[in-house]
Amino acid sequence: MKHLTEFDEQIDALAFVPTMGALHDGHLALIKEARKSSQRVLVSVYVNPTQFESVDDLAKYPKTLSRDLELAGSAGADYLWTPSVHEIYPEGLANVPLISAGPLGDLYEGASRPQHFSGVLTVINRLFTITKPQCATFGEKDFQQLFLIRKFAQEKFPNIEIITGQTVRDENGIALSSRNSRLSPEEMKIARVLPRTRERALGAETIQKLREILRSELSTEPGFVLDYAEVVNPSTLLPVSDDFQGAVQVLLAGWIGSVRLIDNFAFTVKEQR
Repeated sequence: MKHLTEFDEQIDALAFVPTMGALHDGHLALIKEARKSSQRVLVSVYVNPTQFESVDDLAKYPKTLSRDLELAGSAGADYLWTPSVHEIYPEGLANVPLISAGPLGDLYEGASRPQHFSGVLTVINRLFTITKPQCATFGEKDFQQLFLIRKFAQEKFPNIEIITGQTVRDENGIALSSRNSRLSPEEMKIARVLPRTRERALGAETIQKLREILRSELSTEPGFVLDYAEVVNPSTLLPVSDDFQGAVQVLLAGWIGSVRLIDNFAFTVKEQR
């Protein structure tokens, strides 16, 4: 595998896996998925400043480049690209025009992190413009992000196929995240409330009961500060009514200490007979 500090425009026919580094098994699964779609796989490691709501959060994001190089190569990547801020934003960060994520970008995660998704779409626009991949792979763990990127790509980059990878979880059912490395062993135990809530919720027979379970489980866990627990239509990303029947997506987010965790899962309410 080759480490690129600047993108080589001679490289084409790529499957692209954009990351912010601190790679884990979830990223490696995306790299392996990308390998199925192309003979050349490019992984980027770029901690994007425009999607962080604070300088402090940006500074705390874990950085493990030497390990990332080893892991990406072992998973089948051909190139690992670590662009500079200047390569992505040559006009300077203060002059970057953000791409609006629209009203859907202001919901849920966007309500707690203003302009986060505008920052995400802005960097995806730059990354896609530079690399011109055949396809790009994103994980389902960031469901709202995936929804918005897919919508954006259909409008701006219709020739790039967006491939999704399922959420990878640890032995306790916790969704893998680079931020998990900032949790203490005791805090990791608290994080089990998310998969435990999912297990309980899957037994609900109505949307109303589902919402009751989400609130009761997540709002009473000591050490976990609930931000939101939303039940949405996966086709529109909008909340569903209590009498809705069919497939929904449950979006969850909260804080453990200074670490923000998100998760989601699919759920289907069958017609009552």
